[in-house]
Amino acid sequence: MDQTITHAWAALGADPGLLERVSYERVSGTLPARLPVRESARAAVAVCALAAAELAAEVAGGAAAGPTAQRAGGPGAEGPGAGGPGAGGPGAGRVRAVPRVRVDDGAVATAFHSERFATLDGRRWDGFAPLSRFWRTADGWVRTHANYPHHEARLLAALGLPAGSDADAVAGALAGWGAAEAEAAVYAAGGLAVAVREAAEWDASEQGALVAGRPLLELERLGDAPGPGRRTGGDGGGAAGAGAGGSGPDGPGPDGLGAPCAGVRVLDLTRVLAGPVATRTLALLGADVLRVDAPGLPESQEAHNDTGIGKRSALLDLAHGADRRVFDELLDAADVVVTGYRPGALDRFGLAPEALAERRPGLVVARLSAWGAYGPWGGRRGFDSLVQAATGIALLEGDEGRPGALPAQALDHGTGYLVAAGVLRALTERRRGGGTWRVEAALAQTARWLTHGTEPEAPRAGAMEPEAPRAGERPGRPYEPGAWLVERDAPLGRLRHALSPVSYEGGPADWARPPGRWGADVPRWTA
Repeated sequence: MDQTITHAWAALGADPGLLERVSYERVSGTLPARLPVRESARAAVAVCALAAAELAAEVAGGAAAGPTAQRAGGPGAEGPGAGGPGAGGPGAGRVRAVPRVRVDDGAVATAFHSERFATLDGRRWDGFAPLSRFWRTADGWVRTHANYPHHEARLLAALGLPAGSDADAVAGALAGWGAAEAEAAVYAAGGLAVAVREAAEWDASEQGALVAGRPLLELERLGDAPGPGRRTGGDGGGAAGAGAGGSGPDGPGPDGLGAPCAGVRVLDLTRVLAGPVATRTLALLGADVLRVDAPGLPESQEAHNDTGIGKRSALLDLAHGADRRVFDELLDAADVVVTGYRPGALDRFGLAPEALAERRPGLVVARLSAWGAYGPWGGRRGFDSLVQAATGIALLEGDEGRPGALPAQALDHGTGYLVAAGVLRALTERRRGGGTWRVEAALAQTARWLTHGTEPEAPRAGAMEPEAPRAGERPGRPYEPGAWLVERDAPLGRLRHALSPVSYEGGPADWARPPGRWGADVPRWTA
């Protein structure tokens, strides 16, 4: 059994016997790197798909126990002694066999590059701005992130440069700074810059040591609450706590497996990229996902074309009375809340996980962050590229002392699928025995898993060469991304996008709706 996937599945508190339902399609040349990126990406998708398959079986088994329902004790069945936080609860012994999951390396690699492949009327998105890059300093390197205008303004202000300064001006300014000095100054100004560290230096730091002591992700029952009931319909507030398997018009198909999240309302309070990947996956599985953003925060329509597929998007100012009342009505009818802002940023609105759990027993609350919601870096902003720089990944992937990068924003994408897996497992446990559930993940914890918990642990030689097959393993077919790219008409034009790698027998193959214009939807639930 692949220990990388075993590790991730165990972090979800799930039945290890279900891992027998997973098989793999090997593809040569995907996600080439010195670190085992392909293996960690494969594992993150595998546990997400298996969690979706498990929930699909739970929904089907709970809806009707017939001759196809599998009794407890066999492979893929849930029952007493099967393991997991809620094994043996309601529904145990009458759950259908969990559908088989097949993870295709080509689909995984294409999805992990989804923002690169997404086009609208043939126009491609350039994800990084000119001032988002590595810079040489007086004693090393620093990585900055300035994709958003307010982050660029804060970076330039911290360096004493006028607005609109170009890359040459920034390079000249940083050449006279120490890397740690620049990191501290830019963060103090509200910008984003991280000194490039060796892996050992990060591990020895206070934040690095705290990350090392944490699991890959956390799934915790916060308190008791009744299990989900059936929602009778309605388009706004309505009864809370419906949960998977609701009886709305988009519920499960005849076999009960097509949309295991049908009837689940997901309030999406996330921004690029891990959080939107997680909620995009829940939308694929039938959830009614509504992303809510503040009107004053800029967002890229190009990014939304990629990660907004299957969702709706609305703008609400939580500091404004009328908008806050609308938001509270949405929250009172939600089943899942996913947040992706830095820890503490939403607390003033009563949206900390503990406050949400107290307000809404039965809710599933998922929070993801860059550095973890703890330690001296717990309140810092961060992005995938910055976490790579801080944790030693950039130097491990670099050449001759110059930092490099992973072949994809694998920390973002990997964490997104892990968060979705945590939510899916929480929904399964909630169906079995109720409860209020918390899911917690961080890019830094995913980075630790990549560098220390993914097989093979040691960096591989030949960073950009396709990996040779292992002993006893057939070589995979060559990687061609076109097999996992599709085109469809969207409100804003002809959209090309990557298919989801989350796949199981009887599951959905594509999203039910294309993305629309960011922020243009009415803030209400559809079912």
